[in-house]
Amino acid sequence: MKLTEVAAAVIERRAADGAIEFLLGQRAPGTFYPGFWEFPGGKVEPGETPHAALLRELHEELGIEVSRADPWLRRQHVYEHAHVRLNFFRVREWRGELHDHVHSALAWQRLDAVTVSPMLPANAPVLAALALPQFYAITQAGEIGVDAQLLALAHALEAGLELVQLREPKLDAARRAAFVHAAVDLCHQYGARVLVNSDAALAEAAGADGVHLPSLQLAAQTVRPMFALVAASCHSSAELDLAARLGCDFAVFGPVRATASHPGVAGIGWDNFAAAVGVPPLPTFALGGLSPADLDVAQRAGAHGIAAVRAAWGS
Repeated sequence: MKLTEVAAAVIERRAADGAIEFLLGQRAPGTFYPGFWEFPGGKVEPGETPHAALLRELHEELGIEVSRADPWLRRQHVYEHAHVRLNFFRVREWRGELHDHVHSALAWQRLDAVTVSPMLPANAPVLAALALPQFYAITQAGEIGVDAQLLALAHALEAGLELVQLREPKLDAARRAAFVHAAVDLCHQYGARVLVNSDAALAEAAGADGVHLPSLQLAAQTVRPMFALVAASCHSSAELDLAARLGCDFAVFGPVRATASHPGVAGIGWDNFAAAVGVPPLPTFALGGLSPADLDVAQRAGAHGIAAVRAAWGS
């Protein structure tokens, strides 16, 4: 079956209470999947880039002029009538009023309260990706001490931290296991999700939400580990594609800048980051000497969000 390139938009706006809303359109009668809800967009024409196609389609379908569309996620789905590759962009800025020309209806939705149905089958993983927070904190108990790390973790969770990786290569096995059990319990008290780096057995024993695969482990993995969340460290577009084929939920990619944890390793910079990830095949967090202040430039370059060690704990 021929692969059809599609550009799709997660059009966002800020509600009065500060929550992010996104736009869905209902497919019209006489189309495939009539009555189903989808993200706006359309086919990429020959000679057209996905970004250019997105701008054209949103002008034709909705009458808006897009001024910011950040590359975000590339997924494939096989329907009965077509095999599509969906290039999703986060549309965060546009001009004009919405005037729909192709859908039966439009609806602004929130992740915690999606009220329209049925949804196109390809939407489920996209909604799961949207639910990932924009910051991924990585612990450093081996550097600052277990007690200090647990205290810093508690403060960050109180401030709203939602996603944590327990890495800790410098702790011996006994101290690492004790720390992981304590940190998982603490994260779950605040409703945060937590992954254990490299050690699936420890992650399962501690009740963690998932496992984070270093790049060498990713290369050796043949099946997705049996966890609700699986992430991977990647350093090339080929590794990102491998993580996507394995079924990972997200990846980290870098280093963007030089870091204290990897002395002598130069960062690739934002231009090389953007060139390498393109429209990434799974949500990708930029990593390497970054802080939440870098979020905007990271998203413009194709990142879902920021991952950090020292910046997560104020060090």
